[in-house]
This record gives sequence, C-alpha cells and structure tokens, in this order.
Amino acid sequence: MTGRLANGVVIVGILALLGMVSMPAAAQKTTAPSSAPVYGGKVPAKPLPDGGPAPRLADGHPDLTGIWFVGLLGREDATLLGTRGALDPAVMLFDPKVTPEEKPSFQPWAIEKIKEHNRNLPPRPAQGRIIDALGNKFEKLPKAERLAVIDDEMVHLSRICLPQGVPGIGAGSHGMQLVQTPGVLVQLVEQNHDYRVIPIDGRAHTKDPDPKFNGEEVGHWDGDTLVIDTIGIDERVWNNDDWTFHSDEEHVIERYTRTSRNFLIYQITVEDPKELTKPWTSAPHRFSLSVSAEPLGEWYCGTKGSDEELTALKQLREKTLAEPDDK
Repeated sequence: MTGRLANGVVIVGILALLGMVSMPAAAQKTTAPSSAPVYGGKVPAKPLPDGGPAPRLADGHPDLTGIWFVGLLGREDATLLGTRGALDPAVMLFDPKVTPEEKPSFQPWAIEKIKEHNRNLPPRPAQGRIIDALGNKFEKLPKAERLAVIDDEMVHLSRICLPQGVPGIGAGSHGMQLVQTPGVLVQLVEQNHDYRVIPIDGRAHTKDPDPKFNGEEVGHWDGDTLVIDTIGIDERVWNNDDWTFHSDEEHVIERYTRTSRNFLIYQITVEDPKELTKPWTSAPHRFSLSVSAEPLGEWYCGTKGSDEELTALKQLREKTLAEPDDK
C-alpha cells in the first residue's frame, strides 16, 4: 500500500540518520501502476489528461466520488522518490509560480506565539515535514535546531493519535476517498483512517455547537461547487504544520470543484477575528483521480510502523542530546 510505503520512507530516513540502517539502491525503487506516468525524482512527470467532463448524480450535481491524490499524477508514490516531489509541480498541492499562496495575516499576539514556536526551527520546506525534506542536511544543522525539529515532529497530531480535524483532513495526506450521495458527502483518509460525514442539503448550523475536531459541518451547492461551512472546531486542531493554533471563533469554508473526470480543486478560507487581521484563502489545491484500483492503505498511530517511527525519533533525540553543545 502506498500509505505504508510513505510511512516506511520516513522511518528509514530517521534510522539512516542514526547510522542504524543502510538502504540499498534497489529498495528505493517504486513500481508505479502500468497506466501511470513514471516519475524518477528529477524529470517532471506527465500529468493525467482531463478525462472528459465530471460525472453527475441523478440530482444534477457533480459527483465527487473517487479516490484522490495530491497533484496531477493520480497516485501517491510519485512523491516518494528523490526530492519527494519538491522540484516537480505535478506532485504538489499547487504550483506557487502559477498560483502563489498568500500567507495568513496574523494579529500581533499570534505572530509572537508563532515566533516562539519556530525560534530554533530552520525554514520549513514548501511541502512535507522538516526532518524528511531536509534529508542529509539535517546532520549539518546546529544542535538546537536539530532538537527543535525532532520535538516538532514528535508532537504532530497524527503521531500522538489525535485527528487532523478541519481543515487538515482536507489536505488528503496519503490520499482521500470521497463518497457522495444526494444530501451527504463522506470523506475517508488513509492517515489514522479518519473520516467525516457531512450533510450537504443546505441546512443551517445549530446554535452554539459543542467543539469537535471536525467541528460542525454543513454543506450546500454554489453552482457546480460544493461549499462546506464549519464552526465549533476544537482548539487543539492545527490548520497546518506552521499554523498550529486558532481561537474558538475560527470559521472554515471549504470549496470542492470537480473540474473534469480526473481533477478536483479544493480551496479553503479561514476566518478567525481573534487571530487574523483578515480572512485567509488558500491557493487552489489540486487533486487527481487514482489511476489504480487499489483501495486506500492503512496508517494508524500505534501500529508497528508508527511505533517504529516514534521510537526512532526518540533515539535520535537522545543521540543529539548526548552530543557536545555547539561552540
């Protein structure tokens, strides 16, 4: 399964830093489905064709049903080689050269909180967790920065068995499956096998809902775009790896548009008057329909793979702590 492979790549990378394993070249090869273009980590891959118009349900709305992966290739394993896709726009959520994403405009107190969190962290790559994307550069960082990176990895929500919540679940880590019927959208994600069931019949929010990781979600159609409106989001939820906190007034609006059979556009707007000076809207994030009949894989916090990864991180932290302080 591609999800287990993704998890294994992270584990091997950490263990390699510890000097515990050496991954032979043959083990780094990934077999792609025969119908998918092959991505070698350096040469840009060929995106899928549009595949014709988006299918529709009997009610006339576009059918979002399918297994979807980040990027334009219809599979996840494209990001598991070489630079993990950092040099290939076809495997990214969006191409920053074409659709740059504006950074959130934080209130002064939030800026200081973010600075404190990132004080010893090196610049975060465009996508992926820091330790994974840094690769061999990790060992060259100052001791304080390496410890900060390790600590940041160890408290990630998915690693400590908490759901990603909204809007994180919409990032589709390792892939997501959408199942649509008239009036309901179900979203399943591979990471921790999280899910949500969203009424999309145009109903209103209840008054003062109790906070939940996925909040209270209601959906309606705006033409051919499905709009999901969420309030009541648990304050433990991260918006992304850099934006790790929000207030009790956060309001998230997600927009799903199936532009063709093979492509889906997802865009987020976050309103939070306590934390932001103005609403923030993401770039249009691109998803492509799976080219394989393979179902989503399994990745659970607490399974062998995730336990090995956490153990490797702890060992790496102990090894780094034992080193002499930088002069």
